Amino acid sequence: MPGAANALGDEPSAYLRQHAHNPVHWRPFGDEAFAFAAARDVPVFLSIGYAACHWCHVMAQESFEDQDTADYLNAHFVAIKVDREERPDVDAVYMAATQAISGQGGWPMSVFLTPEGLAFHAGTYFPPRPMPGSPSFRQVLDAVREAWLERRDAVEQNARGLAVHMGEGQLAAAVALDGPPAVVDAEMLSEAVCALARSEDPDGGFGGAPKFPPSAVLEFLIRHAAMPSDTAETAGDMAARTLAAMARSALCDQLDGGFARYSVTAEWSVPHFEKMLYDNAQLLRVYTHWMRLGGNGVFSAGEAAEVASRCADWMLASLGLGLGLGTGAGPQGLASSLDADTVVDGVHHEGAAYLWTPESLGEVLDEVLDEVLGLDGAGAVAKLMNIRGAGTVSELGSPLHPGRRLEGPELRLWERARPVLLAARARRPQPARDDKVVAGWNGLAVAALAEAGAVLDRPGLVAAAAGVAGYLERVHWNADARLLTRVSHGGAARGIGGLLEDYGFCAEGLLALYSVTGESRWYALAEDIIGAACSRFVAEGRLVDSAGESAQLFNAQGRQSVLDPFDNVTPSGAAAFAGVLLSYAAYSGSHEHRFMAGNILGLLPPVATRAPRAAGWLLATAQAALAGPVEAAIAGPDGSARRGLHQALLESSSPGLVVALQLDDSGADGAGGGGSAEGSQSARRQVPLLANRSAAADGSPQVYLCRAMVCDRPVGSVRELRERLAAMTAGNQQPGHDA
Repeated sequence: MPGAANALGDEPSAYLRQHAHNPVHWRPFGDEAFAFAAARDVPVFLSIGYAACHWCHVMAQESFEDQDTADYLNAHFVAIKVDREERPDVDAVYMAATQAISGQGGWPMSVFLTPEGLAFHAGTYFPPRPMPGSPSFRQVLDAVREAWLERRDAVEQNARGLAVHMGEGQLAAAVALDGPPAVVDAEMLSEAVCALARSEDPDGGFGGAPKFPPSAVLEFLIRHAAMPSDTAETAGDMAARTLAAMARSALCDQLDGGFARYSVTAEWSVPHFEKMLYDNAQLLRVYTHWMRLGGNGVFSAGEAAEVASRCADWMLASLGLGLGLGTGAGPQGLASSLDADTVVDGVHHEGAAYLWTPESLGEVLDEVLDEVLGLDGAGAVAKLMNIRGAGTVSELGSPLHPGRRLEGPELRLWERARPVLLAARARRPQPARDDKVVAGWNGLAVAALAEAGAVLDRPGLVAAAAGVAGYLERVHWNADARLLTRVSHGGAARGIGGLLEDYGFCAEGLLALYSVTGESRWYALAEDIIGAACSRFVAEGRLVDSAGESAQLFNAQGRQSVLDPFDNVTPSGAAAFAGVLLSYAAYSGSHEHRFMAGNILGLLPPVATRAPRAAGWLLATAQAALAGPVEAAIAGPDGSARRGLHQALLESSSPGLVVALQLDDSGADGAGGGGSAEGSQSARRQVPLLANRSAAADGSPQVYLCRAMVCDRPVGSVRELRERLAAMTAGNQQPGHDA
């Protein structure tokens, strides 16, 4: 039997390595650790967190670095540490158990298991000393050990009962892929908008604090606003209020543009400071889509463009690995996150890099601004950004939070102060970065960067998207095994195969990149990944989130396969897969994939009005299905006319619109992604939507607008294209009938 020692030193995960020097004898999640618990006949203590998590750092300092606590854990438990970003399958199963046991969830997650992997007690953060409403961590350990020794039969019976209950829940959420597809109901989507309106907060967003960016819900609202209905204006106004509130708040870093994980206050004024790739990728895409919609009086397309541009720049500058922006090839993958904490003099301080006091502003700005303005410039900036004497986070100060749109003299003052403050902040200790590359999150970023680059007219962003896509192809995708690996470190894939969400997000990003570049290698790679997912994640006619990597997880959910239909920090795997199946069916004409998307959309009716905030991406996909989606095929020679038609399509807000563009043979492989034999072969694969499409009789380019491969007469002018596309999106015109 393996000796007792901390076994995390060789793990690639930054989060696990943070705990490699704890006196706790941590083990990574796997059969060896559970076998060790069985051999010792002791329970497992499972601790789940992630590198950027503030309260994970707090519990580590208070308990896991304490020798007495570590000695007790080592003597009476087998301790397992999990990076939830590497193993979201583990996180999802035991989060469901934690919520069932304790009524709440979060990170760090603290779960007690049998050696078979069944949960019997759980919570989140436990303090080192008892607090009102919470026992100390040592008290919890004592109670669990006493129950394990004195009431073992009851503990195991309760654990088995919880597992059966969780398994029954999985059966209730099952998606059968062999039945008739769901019919999308326009009234149901309008009712979902009304349900969201009832939970909207006047400060933007939904519900109260803590308040998270509702990215998937915003995508649904923007798509709904793009189609005529009685609730379209309501949807647009709700989206505008939330987009504006977030952009003008401390949630959005007013210096460099990155978005924090969430706000602890309802008015978005005090963020929880970790910055995640998945949040910023989703928000970049949402702000880009708001630009395509045209904005409104609450939040303009121009302000959205400023936010999107800064967010994209932040993603590449702060999370880009390898070559980076400006080298012509883009980053070689994007890192996962920046930490919530900054270490100052050996002590973790939440958000320390981002906090200001009136005095610290004065030290940086007084000389720069006073001589220009002839007044207390630093004081004016402090007032503008709501920096007061008492810090809203700690004695280190408050984050920059204008809370409103800056215009005129205020905006000019801020534009002068911002670069000075940004340079000063760069001289402070900086939060750590978690450099692991997660396939699905990078797929989200590919879609966002490609579409933002097209709409903002920034080719460098499109090149960056191609660089990330090329990295995913080279490092994460094994073409021979038809396997996508979820995580890579230092340019090497490692760990479990990707989950359904990874396959869905990567394919979604590749199809978005194809629509922008016309490089068919990206379409072909998306097609291969979708095909692999259809084989990998269908078990006994049902869709599942993972491919059975762990016997312990299978036991913990009553020996049932998992499918979580609800969005979390990202869209659910089922929702992501439904969306990419719908897009792929539009490109390929595949009835099979369209039916699969419809089967997954069958999850919507029970939740669309009761829990729409947890089903945003399913609702967005249903809105695209209601619109068609419209299919656009561009044929004809390259030149300004074709580029104008292509750009008009890329700027369209038609929900789920797919765009196919045939490049000349010389451009088939494109640039920015890195060539390969597989890529060259993929580039020659025909996109079915382009089959038998040709230029106009005079040789000029034209666009075929279709639904389900049934096309209207082609159009050759941007004006007519926009009119026809608007009519088809609104449902006022069917393909095959002239306008």
